[in-house]
Amino acid sequence: MNSKYKFVDIHMEPLDVINGFEVRPGLYSLNGATAIPTGVNFTIQTHQGTSVELLLFHSEETEPYGVIKIPEEYKIGNVYSMIVFDLDIQDLEYAYRIDGPYDPARGLIFDRKKILLDPYAKAVTGQAEWGTPKDYVYHARVVRENFDWSNSVQILTPIEDLIIYEMHVRGFTRDRSSKVKHPGTFDAIREKIPYLKELGVTAVELMPIFEFDEMLSRRDFHGRDLMDYWGYNTVSYFAPNTSYASTREHNHEGEELKTMIRALHENGIEVFLDVVFNHTAEGNEYGPYFSFKGIDNNIYYMLTPEGYYYNFSGCGNTLNCNHPIVQQMITECLRYWVTNYRVDGFRFDLATILGRNEDGSPMSKPPLLQELAFDGILGTVKLIAEAWDAGGMYQVGSFPSWNRWMEWNGRYRDDMRAFLKGDNGKAGAAANRITGSPDLYDPVARGFNPSVNFLNCHDGFTLHDLYTYNEKHNEDNDWGGTDGDDHNLSWNCGIEGETTDKEVQRLRDRMIKNAFACLMTSRGTPMFFMGDEFGNSQGGNNNAYCQDNNISWLNWDDLKTNKKLFEFFKFMIAFRKAHPAIRKQLGHPKTGFPKISCHGAKPWEPDYAEDSHYMGVMFAGSYDREKPDDVVYIAINTYWEDVGILLPEIPFGTTWQIEVDTYEKEPIYKEPLETDRNINMSPRSVKIFTLKS
Repeated sequence: MNSKYKFVDIHMEPLDVINGFEVRPGLYSLNGATAIPTGVNFTIQTHQGTSVELLLFHSEETEPYGVIKIPEEYKIGNVYSMIVFDLDIQDLEYAYRIDGPYDPARGLIFDRKKILLDPYAKAVTGQAEWGTPKDYVYHARVVRENFDWSNSVQILTPIEDLIIYEMHVRGFTRDRSSKVKHPGTFDAIREKIPYLKELGVTAVELMPIFEFDEMLSRRDFHGRDLMDYWGYNTVSYFAPNTSYASTREHNHEGEELKTMIRALHENGIEVFLDVVFNHTAEGNEYGPYFSFKGIDNNIYYMLTPEGYYYNFSGCGNTLNCNHPIVQQMITECLRYWVTNYRVDGFRFDLATILGRNEDGSPMSKPPLLQELAFDGILGTVKLIAEAWDAGGMYQVGSFPSWNRWMEWNGRYRDDMRAFLKGDNGKAGAAANRITGSPDLYDPVARGFNPSVNFLNCHDGFTLHDLYTYNEKHNEDNDWGGTDGDDHNLSWNCGIEGETTDKEVQRLRDRMIKNAFACLMTSRGTPMFFMGDEFGNSQGGNNNAYCQDNNISWLNWDDLKTNKKLFEFFKFMIAFRKAHPAIRKQLGHPKTGFPKISCHGAKPWEPDYAEDSHYMGVMFAGSYDREKPDDVVYIAINTYWEDVGILLPEIPFGTTWQIEVDTYEKEPIYKEPLETDRNINMSPRSVKIFTLKS
């Protein structure tokens, strides 16, 4: 017998019979439904409900075969817990009904007729087939947690060595060009591990994989199905999205996901989850009612004094994260994914909501964020905040961190986009972003780890489209062009959309390489979006949340077409790994150079004038007393004409060698070329130099 169940073997005999079922008081600290040797333990809490019924269903049946009202004497505090003996969990689904007061002005909307999904459900039924219409009467299933992790351990990649690859599980391989056995699944990602290793990424960040209903907002638009493709409307926080599995996993939901994670770990790649604790799929007053609304509506959601839903998420409701009950659920959820799925990190969608009080006001020391920062089980996982929300709170550089939280650096994205396309007055901002944003993150107090640098992500243009479109083209989203960001800081290089003009094509290719070269030579953690490495396009759609089709799916044929771009991405990732001076503070350079310095056309004289379009950044450091310093100089000309520059003077016996020149058709120097200090920077180009002895 599994030793973790031995503590429940003593005196676990039925004490009562209710409606023909043998039962006894349960294990009150064990939330959700848990299989034990003698039956199933069911635990749920409601603070304002007055009675709880457990509903038992045969698989795929709509009418319960058993209804057990949990006795009042089985309630301790606000927790109802009951063991039901001799249940066949292979043919079992369950749900609840809860009675209580109905007073909408106070946020109380109990309805004893509503069937409610357990907030701690480990699997949700009826969700396994993607794109199949469903109703909102969700049932839960009991899951056996017996996956064999063998000798798998956390990789614990240092933050400074992370290279994050953001991906959508379905879109990564759904297109037939991916040539995998089970397109659009966890198994398909496992099959693509050799590709990810060749590219060189050290972490994958999965867009939401908690159970969501892609059909929740389904609508037809000129014969095209629009749906909740991205998955940012969570139905169940503890359950994996079963439609991302290649096979039905009856009572062992999550095994394919665990197998994928184990395989990624075996290949040195960490796994981060994009988690959405800012709102749920229940929406506002007009949304479905299937879980939290019927358990404790005014605890789980932020409500106005009149009982309506605050909408800081932009999605109808806002989770009341700093209420102790919700805080407990979120903490238990993250612990569950770390212990049962061995997840390495989390990216928190609209994370500033996690720092709002119950009335929506910002908190200076949010208890949830502090608890997550110091939680023991979460002690080595990465915590990454999207440090803004739809309610106007923007905390990039000021997100409460306790030196644990990292941030998506939206300032990096915006300042670097503007600088790279040639906007005036951006050289100084670009210098800050490339050198780790010291104006946002105090290097003494926080080091250089907080900043997750990115130029694009799932939300917005792809890197290809950033230099192909001046305007968003979201007509297929059926919002009349009103959705998606209008402030893209993009540039079409002279022609809107795809073109056969060779000069424009070459310029676009160079702009992409410039952008990625800067990203890979910036202090902080780099992140990029799937497919950027081979020119993936969404046709100018910068909000493809509803597009489960070739707008969002990667076309792997582009890898063949843009093989040289892929090779450039691969080279730049390897270059970053080979030069620790870029990534972290090394010992004091023997050359006498500062560890980080900025330069203008003349060395040591950065030019931050309004009309300046050149920036030079040098990283230097000693990582081995017996070896030369690691010195890297990045030269960036965003001007549309040539610019002459002078590299810094170097010690006798050393030479500057050029490694990359994006202006050239073959930008990578297989054998680095020696160069003198006088350099001509071609229009809109990046050159990278290293110091050789």
